[in-house]
Amino acid sequence: MIRKYRYGTPFNTEALTEKIETTEGVLPYGEVSQEEGFVFNYIMDEDDIVYGLGEANRGINKRGYCYISNCTDDPVHTEDKRSLYGAHNFIIVSGKTTFGLFFDYPSKLTFDIGYDREDTLRVSCENANLDIYVLEGENAYDIVKQFRHVIGRSYIPPKFAFGFGQSRWGYTTKEDFRTVAKGYRENHIPIDMIYMDIDYMQSFKDFTVNEENFPDFPEFVQEMDDQDIRLIPIIDAGVKVEPGYEIYEEGVKNNYFCKREDGSDFVAAVWPGDTHFPDMLNPEARKWFGDKYRFLIEQGIEGFWNDMNEPAIFYSSEGLAEARELAGEFAKDTTEGKPHPWEMQDKMLSIANNPEDYKRFYHNVDGKKIRHDKVHNLFGYNMTRAAGEAFERIDPEKRFLMFSRSSYIGMHRYGGIWTGDNKSWWSHILLNLKMLPSLNMCGFLYTGADLGGFGSDTTRELLLRFLALGVFTPLMRNHSATGTREQECYQFEKIEDFRAVINTRYRLVPYLYSEYMKAVLNDDMYFKPLGFVYPDDKRAIRIEDQLMLGNEIMIAPVYEQNARGRYVYLPEEMKFIKFLPDGSISEEVLAKGIHYVDVALNEVPLFIRSGKCIPVAEVAECVKDIDTEHLQLIGYKNSSYTMYEDDGIHKDYDKEENYRVFTN
Repeated sequence: MIRKYRYGTPFNTEALTEKIETTEGVLPYGEVSQEEGFVFNYIMDEDDIVYGLGEANRGINKRGYCYISNCTDDPVHTEDKRSLYGAHNFIIVSGKTTFGLFFDYPSKLTFDIGYDREDTLRVSCENANLDIYVLEGENAYDIVKQFRHVIGRSYIPPKFAFGFGQSRWGYTTKEDFRTVAKGYRENHIPIDMIYMDIDYMQSFKDFTVNEENFPDFPEFVQEMDDQDIRLIPIIDAGVKVEPGYEIYEEGVKNNYFCKREDGSDFVAAVWPGDTHFPDMLNPEARKWFGDKYRFLIEQGIEGFWNDMNEPAIFYSSEGLAEARELAGEFAKDTTEGKPHPWEMQDKMLSIANNPEDYKRFYHNVDGKKIRHDKVHNLFGYNMTRAAGEAFERIDPEKRFLMFSRSSYIGMHRYGGIWTGDNKSWWSHILLNLKMLPSLNMCGFLYTGADLGGFGSDTTRELLLRFLALGVFTPLMRNHSATGTREQECYQFEKIEDFRAVINTRYRLVPYLYSEYMKAVLNDDMYFKPLGFVYPDDKRAIRIEDQLMLGNEIMIAPVYEQNARGRYVYLPEEMKFIKFLPDGSISEEVLAKGIHYVDVALNEVPLFIRSGKCIPVAEVAECVKDIDTEHLQLIGYKNSSYTMYEDDGIHKDYDKEENYRVFTN
């Protein structure tokens, strides 16, 4: 059961697709105060677990820390960070009393979950203008499925998007891309996509291609496609201020850009220098921007990734002027009235993504000016919505790959997300693992991390272990930053180990794609915490480094340097499966309980639940070459598996012939 409680006059985020009437009266759980903004307090039981918040720091159980929903471009994901790229305001309190809460509020929202007082859940925001949805059900898992139903069907990518992709900020010329394609194809490491970061553009201008480096771009797209490799370009949120640049001039002429309070177009510096932000909350501007994707689609492009859409701001002219003024005071010879060095340091560090800048520009919503900070968390959502709605106009029968960095619940209908600019740190394998079920709860199923780490220098061992987790995430992409160690799989010794791990991904695609599609079509989760499947197992509900995937398997990746394996807890008897580098598969039945399992760097482990089996294909070097007619079943004898399969291109998802039953 779902009830809506309204406070003040909320902004319509369009997060839900189902209309739910407002319930009169007070919330059935906790207490609400509106004396200073909005505050919700609930006293938690000692054993309560708090699930949710999507892309947030720390664990699956969010209890014990403070989290702030405030889409933030911060690439240093240490444990003290309270805001990341997404804002996903859905939580479930699971324990003696179990219920879910979705706080539909598009600005900064703070979740103190036992941080100030260990027994108190406190949710607060500046303005008491929000809708709160209260969900009740049999258990946490049931509540998730109810929530998923009312927020609408999750995004479905084309099937090629379940292949492996290689990316790096710094690929600039055709030869750079050809080198990557050659490195993978000649070493017989499967690959389906190579991503194009900002350097493919002309002066970092959206919907342009560098004419010197790509004088015949459609022919080059076809050249890559002939090798079964799709190019996936980036699109940024800012439009370069440059007379003569068609998109800039159209946006200015038609008032499609966000405005300052005085009505002038707001200016912020991002990659192209001075930019304007398209007003993604204005339907006319959103349609205009979305239709620009046609420029690349007509040249053969079938997928995109949206970036810098928190929106990220390097600095504004106003913020820069303030910093200059403070620097001038700091540089004076006198000590009287001189700013403290810490004040100067803080000013320079806060010049990027300064909260004051988000108060300096406005959106036009139905003719009304809305200050950006009041709706900040909706920008990335609506940028990706712009693209998704445009794809329906451009080619309504075809699926396009689309994922974004910033998001709010509702964007999950238009695209997936990657978890942003992580680091080549061992802790980030575990961080990614713990985010996955929380993201699924909020509708984001097509998701994954930058495998190997985006920032810092990776190691061979770290990349292999990261890839072994990436084998199971719908988005499997190796991505790194310019200036870091090159981390394409063929750059390392013993390339055959990388080939073995990525081969495993392609052998599992029939199962992974099937479970993804079943999760989408049934408002279900692809990744689940163990506690959702084994709610009566007190040990299972506290485990955070193992996940259930689909309905048949459990994953338990290795995430520690120099580890030769790891301990796992099995809530029931399971088959321990290892995909070995010679192409064989080992199977061993393990009893319920704790086990130490050996896992070499070139092996991929998984566990099949008692009485179940999964389909496995032979190795292929691209998704379209995977043979789904001759599949091997591994797991328990006398079991069966219902596999979903469609053409991976079109949208006829509900045909009966998409399902086949295999018996082991």
